[in-house]
Amino acid sequence: MLVADYFYYPLTFNRPSGTSRGVLTKKDSWFIRIWDAEHPDLYGIGECSIIPNLSFDDRPGYEAKIKEVCQQIGDYWYYLEGGLKEWPSICFALEMALLDFQAKGKRILYPSEFTAGKAAIPINGLIWMGDSVFMKEQIGEKLKSGFNCLKLKIGAIDFKQELRLLESIRKDFSAEVIELRVDANGAFAAEDALSRLRILSEFELHSIEQPIKAGQWQQMAKLCNTTPLPIALDEELIGILDYDKKEALLDTIHPQYIILKPSLLGGFKVSQEWIDLADKKNIRWWITSALESNIGLNAIAQWTYTLNNPMPQGLGTGQIYSNNIPSPLRMKKGFLHYDTKQHWEIEKHITKHD
Repeated sequence: MLVADYFYYPLTFNRPSGTSRGVLTKKDSWFIRIWDAEHPDLYGIGECSIIPNLSFDDRPGYEAKIKEVCQQIGDYWYYLEGGLKEWPSICFALEMALLDFQAKGKRILYPSEFTAGKAAIPINGLIWMGDSVFMKEQIGEKLKSGFNCLKLKIGAIDFKQELRLLESIRKDFSAEVIELRVDANGAFAAEDALSRLRILSEFELHSIEQPIKAGQWQQMAKLCNTTPLPIALDEELIGILDYDKKEALLDTIHPQYIILKPSLLGGFKVSQEWIDLADKKNIRWWITSALESNIGLNAIAQWTYTLNNPMPQGLGTGQIYSNNIPSPLRMKKGFLHYDTKQHWEIEKHITKHD
C-alpha cells in the first residue's frame, strides 16, 4: 500500500536576489514523500516549488491541496491525468516523487551517462538583477568560472545602464567567445519593444526572453515576425492548460524559441507536449529550472540530459541557497555534473509536517 506525507522547507537565499517580481530573500517549498507501507526507508521524493506572483498555482489553498494529494495517494493516477491541472507545481512534485519511488529512492530518475558521471550538461551562467556594480561583479565571477554562455536579467535598472553592461562585455568578448542571452521578464512596453530590440541586437545577442508581458498574443506575434533578435517565450506558456490553446498560441505568435520550466508548466509529461508541438512547428527550445532546491534541479537535469539538446540549458541555480539539500550535483566550467562519489543528505534537513 502506498503512503505519502509532506514537508515544508523554506529555502533561504545566500544573498537577496533581484527578480522582475521584486527582491527575494526566501522561497517557500514543500517536499512530497511516497513509500510502500512495508518498506518505509525506500521512499521517493518530489519538490513543490512556486515562485511568488509567477507560478499559476501561487494562491490560497496550496498547502491544503498538497495535504489532500498525500491523503489520497492511492489515487495518484487521477491526479497525474488531470486532477492537478490547476496545480502544476504539485503535479510535477507528484510525478517526480513517483519516478523516484520506482527507482527505489536512489534519486536516479533517468539513468544515463549523466547520472553515471560520464557526461555533463552545458548550462548558462545566470546574472541576477541589481545595480550595475553588482551585475558587473557577477559577470566577472561567471567568466572566471569558465562559463561561455551568460544570461542577464534586464529591465530592473535604467536601460542605458544595461546597454553599457552589454557593451563592456562585448568590448572584451565577441559573440564567438561568449554567448549572451537576456531576459526582460515582460519589462518592455509593447510600443517600445521593437526599438529596444533593434538596439539590443547590435550586441549580437543569442536571444531575448519575454520582451513584453504575457497575454498580448497579437503584439508578441508582430514582434516575433519583425524582430532583429530571436525571441523566446517564457511566462507566455504559464497557465496555458489545454492542448488546443497551446497549439493556438504557437501558431499565432510563432516565436523563435520557447523555454520550458517543468515546475511552472506541470511536469515532464506536459513539458514534452510543448516540445512535440514546437518541433512540429520548427520552433526551437531549451529547458530551465525555476529556483528549485537540488531535489527539483536533480530531476530536471536528469530529464534534460535525455532530450539530447546541445544548447546550454538554464540549470544553474543550485548554489543560490544557504540551506540547499546537499547533493551530487556540481557546477564546473559552465557544465552541470553528477558526481557519483557524493551522496544525498536529505534526512538531516527535513522533518515531517504535523
